[in-house]
Amino acid sequence: MTKNAPILFDLNLLLNLRSKLEAQTSAEVRFDAASRAIYASEASNYRQLPIGIVIPKSTADIVTAVRLCHEAGIPILPRGAGTSMCGQAVNAAVVIDASKYLNAIHEIDFTKRLARVEPGVICDQLKSAAAKVGLTFGPDPATHSRCTLGGMIGN
Repeated sequence: MTKNAPILFDLNLLLNLRSKLEAQTSAEVRFDAASRAIYASEASNYRQLPIGIVIPKSTADIVTAVRLCHEAGIPILPRGAGTSMCGQAVNAAVVIDASKYLNAIHEIDFTKRLARVEPGVICDQLKSAAAKVGLTFGPDPATHSRCTLGGMIGN
């Protein structure tokens, strides 16, 4: 394969994957051209059309999507808000975007200095919630008002 050559997958394999994702998850499954175009970029100059997008409504949706992609030999790319400046949020893969539905703060434990959150929580949301109990969240990226914890951890 030459540098920057398109990555090709069998159309029947992709259609079968999409069908299985739709049947076995409650996630939004988007393999249409418009959705793929939206997810082909982030805050950097990099552009790469994804194979499709899965927007999970539960952690079980994530587990199932990862398993189905693995079984099909299709790469995955977990993505947050797409605020990366270095291209980490784009690739020829099935993008799993947990920011729409999986964005709850479940607990902040002052004694243990612990927060249990879902991957779609925005950095500033966690900082605000932590401040109410006298804590803070250390990382302070430039995109703190819109980047997700899952994206931050992934990067």
